[in-house]
Amino acid sequence: MKSSFSIPIQIYLLTLLAILCVARGFTFFYLVQQWPGTYCRTNQTCCHPKTGKPATDFVIHGLWPTNFDGSALSNCNPNKPLDPSQISDMIAELGRSWPSFACPNSDDMKLWLHEWKMYGTCSDLDQHGYFQAALNLKKKANLFKILGSAGIQPNGKSYSYGSISEAVRKTVGYEPGITCKDDKSGNSQLNQIYLCASPSGSKIIDCPGIPMGSCKSSIKFPPF
Repeated sequence: MKSSFSIPIQIYLLTLLAILCVARGFTFFYLVQQWPGTYCRTNQTCCHPKTGKPATDFVIHGLWPTNFDGSALSNCNPNKPLDPSQISDMIAELGRSWPSFACPNSDDMKLWLHEWKMYGTCSDLDQHGYFQAALNLKKKANLFKILGSAGIQPNGKSYSYGSISEAVRKTVGYEPGITCKDDKSGNSQLNQIYLCASPSGSKIIDCPGIPMGSCKSSIKFPPF
């Protein structure tokens, strides 16, 4: 006779995962990289950093601690602001990989202060470790190089959603989330690409949930 207390192994594993997630506080990071060519074409304001126009490349939008259900954690410890001295050794690299396009020409540090307050304080990483993890993950997922190797260039031409997704998946090993913004003519423009990272911020992992944007089947890749 089958015990009434037995439960499917899948339910057991999901329950165990939920317990572990609660204990840790979050399940994974979303590493979000943004294409500045689209940002500057679809936002009302776009200013280059004080240091000048960044190189043509995807830039980090954020490294966001996220729950299993896809909800993001934010502002976990507002009384623990970023100490700029903790990231002084990576200012130049952050300026290249995680610049601000806010107007008027803003100091990138304001963006990093915000990102730490909103998201870094919800991670299990210290201040230096949080920003270093984002930089390391961007190197592991060099989207500009990945897409370029597949013949997908920021030349204003349109590419299929599937070809962009497949190029990233083939190189990184996991399905990306792709979001778009429409131009004035209603054409989808490549905006952001999401990948998931382990809670330690050390590696790219499979996504429990992939954000799905409003991309059409054909996506423009505008120049920057």
